[in-house]
Amino acid sequence: MADRMSTATRMDRARDNAAISRAVNGALKRKERASRDKRMTAIVKKGSLPYIPSVMSWLSVKLDKPSTQITQDEVNNLVK
Repeated sequence: MADRMSTATRMDRARDNAAISRAVNGALKRKERASRDKRMTAIVKKGSLPYIPSVMSWLSVKLDKPSTQITQDEVNNLVK
């Protein structure tokens, strides 16, 4: 029985592994968000409404409103 890991030990290990994963993945996500913002901004500067769905979704999140209510003036102010 001594070779079996206790529940507390497994939980501690899982908690520690989760903390490490959050730190590593968080850094990767921040880097990807910055890259996506740069890419989407470039697309928005080239065109005008309506944009492709992925850009409209990004604009919706950035402007905190449904994509059907986004105006070109708001888009222009966002990418200045």
